[in-house]
Amino acid sequence: MINDFFKRLRSRRAEEPLPALDAQLAVGALLVRLAKADQHYAVEEIARIDALLGRDQGLNPVEAAKARATCEKLEAQAPDTADFTAMVQANVDHAERARLLDGLWQVSLADRVLKPEEEAFLGDVATALGIDADRAEEIRQHHNGIG
Repeated sequence: MINDFFKRLRSRRAEEPLPALDAQLAVGALLVRLAKADQHYAVEEIARIDALLGRDQGLNPVEAAKARATCEKLEAQAPDTADFTAMVQANVDHAERARLLDGLWQVSLADRVLKPEEEAFLGDVATALGIDADRAEEIRQHHNGIG
């Protein structure tokens, strides 16, 4: 009887609808998607995403964590990465897209291991974002300690 009550109570509570996907949320969803590319969503990657969202959107730590949680939900519902990169390509200037690629590298290396899935994701997204090969390589070398 009490279980039925809780089931009815939960069914009445409408889940908050997700916000419309905008460029900032698409960027956050890309960061989350990269972090999950190797099937291991590490706490270091989560912390790096929070830091990047806080920096880029002027959010305090709690607000950044809430924004990441929204991005996680959006990422889970997203059909494919091409839609995110297309939105970002269309709505974010080139300098900010290069900064996004830098942030993606930061997330990929947050757990101190660059997995093949993450490296492939980075290459595909760099191309889709319209980052020229030389600039993408410069960013890669910076994060690999080569350049």
